[in-house]
Amino acid sequence: MVKQKTPPPPPLESEEPVWTYRGYKLKTSEFVTAMVHLFRAEIQRANVWRQRLDTTTNWAVVSTGATLSIGFSQPNIHHSIILLNTLLVMWFLFIEARRYRYYELWSYRVRLMETDFFAAMLVPPFHPSADWAENLAENLLTPSFPISMWEAFGRRLRRNYFWIFLILGASWVIKIWLFPTPSTDITEIMTRSAVGPISGQIIMVLGFVFYSTLTVVALATVTMTRATGEILPRFFGEDSPIHTHNEQGKGKTMRAWLAPRQRRRQLLALIITDKAESVSKSILTNLKRGVTSIDGKGMYTGMYRSILLCALTATEVHNLKSVVAREDPKAVVIVTPAQEVLGGGFAPLQEE
Repeated sequence: MVKQKTPPPPPLESEEPVWTYRGYKLKTSEFVTAMVHLFRAEIQRANVWRQRLDTTTNWAVVSTGATLSIGFSQPNIHHSIILLNTLLVMWFLFIEARRYRYYELWSYRVRLMETDFFAAMLVPPFHPSADWAENLAENLLTPSFPISMWEAFGRRLRRNYFWIFLILGASWVIKIWLFPTPSTDITEIMTRSAVGPISGQIIMVLGFVFYSTLTVVALATVTMTRATGEILPRFFGEDSPIHTHNEQGKGKTMRAWLAPRQRRRQLLALIITDKAESVSKSILTNLKRGVTSIDGKGMYTGMYRSILLCALTATEVHNLKSVVAREDPKAVVIVTPAQEVLGGGFAPLQEE
């Protein structure tokens, strides 16, 4: 009887690359899946706040339409109803500006993932911004509005509300001019524009100041372009958003510019320890950050100790403290802000 040989087992495939970040070890597929779920969640949040913006605008349009219908259908209705509706629309604009800042918070995260994660996969020569992941992580840990109240107010004013205010202003002038009977001179118009004890001249001056202020705000905030949801895309360099090849057909990379860079805080940590070797090794292994050792002398004790220098970002401070405490509980850690850190895992020292 001939014994058949058992076929050798198939060779094991090479282990899938692992994404190591903040102490977690994820496979590439797991990381991409997590990013997709985060993207869908932020899209949902942005859509909810976008719908709230439309709701506020609808309030302003409906109230304006109702006011004008009542004011012009009944000649005896006083023109002050239009003035009151103007103040109401102004309040709607303020509410919408606040909502717009929340919309921009979620939209900012969506744009970061679109420009620096998905675009990098779709266009191979394109590479993400060096600090996009850090910006996204910091925004998730410490959410902050990416745009100011002035920019939000001016943007919603230019897009929707300025035209509503113009309609209200023109309707008010027509109301005091034609109702209840057409006016024949400017004196009569001034008399009709009075509201209770407030003379018509004062009402006219207040109206001029009001619309002049709106115009100044609308024009002064034009240069504020930090809103990410409606200014797409932003790139350094060329006029075209993405250039993948130059005239010779060689690959050409572009870098997205979207994140508000002043929010990415960079720090410098000084660690005074007797266990420099173990502490530095732990930082290199767990934080993937470079460490530089210099010699120092304690003037009180007269003892020489190593001082470790480590550049890091705000979201890594907690991990640094944990690493140092585990290796040397008696160490002294000093964390100071750094104006700018270039190279070594941060922004490139020399841009292409």
